[in-house]
Amino acid sequence: MPDSITLTFSCPDKPYISATVLGFFADHGYNILESSQHEDPFSKLFFMRTVFSPLEKSTLSIEDLRSEFSAIAENYKMEWKLRENSVKPRIIIAVTKTNHCLTNLLNAWERGVLKVDVAGVISNHEHLRELADWYKVPYYYLPVTKETRSQQEAQILQCMQDNDIELLVLARYMQILSDDMCQKLRGRAINIHHSFLPGFKGAKPYHQAFERGVKLIGATAHFVTAELDEGPIIEQAVERISHANLPEELVEIGRDIEAVVLNRAVKWYAEDRVLLNNNRTVVFRR
Repeated sequence: MPDSITLTFSCPDKPYISATVLGFFADHGYNILESSQHEDPFSKLFFMRTVFSPLEKSTLSIEDLRSEFSAIAENYKMEWKLRENSVKPRIIIAVTKTNHCLTNLLNAWERGVLKVDVAGVISNHEHLRELADWYKVPYYYLPVTKETRSQQEAQILQCMQDNDIELLVLARYMQILSDDMCQKLRGRAINIHHSFLPGFKGAKPYHQAFERGVKLIGATAHFVTAELDEGPIIEQAVERISHANLPEELVEIGRDIEAVVLNRAVKWYAEDRVLLNNNRTVVFRR
């Protein structure tokens, strides 16, 4: 019997969904610890996240609960997940040469505030191997060129499969994933872009911001899609700047924002707080 569980789902909006779901878990001896829901009037979808704890009379395993709940899920055409909270999602982090986002993630993970299991670091360079070694995390050096991109992506997917990886985190991984890779990792790959999207997409966004004389710069964590920097947004933050800041200063200011924003996005994903809503997200923040 699991200590606590989290149910998340989305489905076409209909009457009595909440009553049916909560009644099911009440009948099986579960108490509500936390619950949030959202009805989207545009997509006509209903979203819900609920954390349950078992009462003494609960006896079903998580597998039995999933099996019995599947009938309700099928009836309401749900996209759903039922996770045992003691089981942390396994992630792998992809990087290139910059270390600020990777360091922030590994530090939060080591301190126990990021409830994930970091199974490794993937990079197309050797620059950050020493950092991964310091945290005792496996380092996978997978070089890539234009000619070998498909083979390298196949290696990444194989590495994820071999290590039972749920989420790929692109922590300033300066490579564009192929359309095929993006499709295979739909909802399972988070990227940090060093701009407040949808502004300043693509390369050198801080330099683009400088040229436009903006007074705010930011960072955006989003799910990866085939459309460059167009994926569903999970989290964003901004920092005020002035006309006196040079592009190099904007880059340095932006590093802190990027690390914080990516950390939040991964944390919320690990806590099952992020649900896809077509090209948007529903984020049940505390």
